[in-house]
Amino acid sequence: MVQARIYRPAKTAMQSGKARTRQWILEFCPKDVAFVDPVMGWYGSKDTLHQLRLTFRSLEAAIAYAKERDLIVQIDTTNLPVAVPKNYADNFRYDRVG
Repeated sequence: MVQARIYRPAKTAMQSGKARTRQWILEFCPKDVAFVDPVMGWYGSKDTLHQLRLTFRSLEAAIAYAKERDLIVQIDTTNLPVAVPKNYADNFRYDRVG
């Protein structure tokens, strides 16, 4: 069976925006070991499935796609954003440290 990984991409360090971090990505795990071409020195592989990257609007859609095709799925939820509630008035509290 083919193995796949579903995750949400992290925010890039080069930008402060959160573009393309709300979608879920399904990537296939490579089956074969990469080899070095003796003539050119490039890395190659006989497995081209790991080059595929599918995007989904929701986790449920990605899981449904994987179940439909009998994929072994690993779901990674480490990059999920955590909303920290902030209040503008807290900037002017007298007991504020710093």
